[in-house]
Amino acid sequence: MISADSGLTSTGHITTEGRTMRFDNTLSINAPVDDVFAYLAQPENLPRWNYALSHTEKTSPGPISVGATYRQTRTIPRPAEEHFRITAYEPPKLLTMEGDFGPFTGTTSYQLTPLDRYTTRLVNVFHLTAPGALKPIAAIGGAPVKHAVAKNLTVLKRILESQ
Repeated sequence: MISADSGLTSTGHITTEGRTMRFDNTLSINAPVDDVFAYLAQPENLPRWNYALSHTEKTSPGPISVGATYRQTRTIPRPAEEHFRITAYEPPKLLTMEGDFGPFTGTTSYQLTPLDRYTTRLVNVFHLTAPGALKPIAAIGGAPVKHAVAKNLTVLKRILESQ
């Protein structure tokens, strides 16, 4: 259960259709929007706040931008190598990644809005597709996956607010 003081709220519904699921989580972070975006725009930081990842590295040359590619090592739910690429990069308001996320493929986006000079609203949206054999997971797995993402976001919030 996410604590009431985590600043995290779930908005919308988990929707599933066939092999796909969509959900979002929203939280307020007591840090300037530029700082929040800068941290998120370094996917190498993912293992610091996502308990299911052990390593993320950039695999394309140059600075982060649309088209930049990454490889990461997942440890949960099973060891796996994943790949994703940046599909939207609009500092300091939008970062979107497309690729492998656990047993799913899909997109995740981070939409940032400054609430004031020192507070940022972060909306994290996931749209995932289960491979054919895992189709039943999309129908029943939305709530546990959303909860795991929410737990990770509370860790992200703690990290950013302690800097």
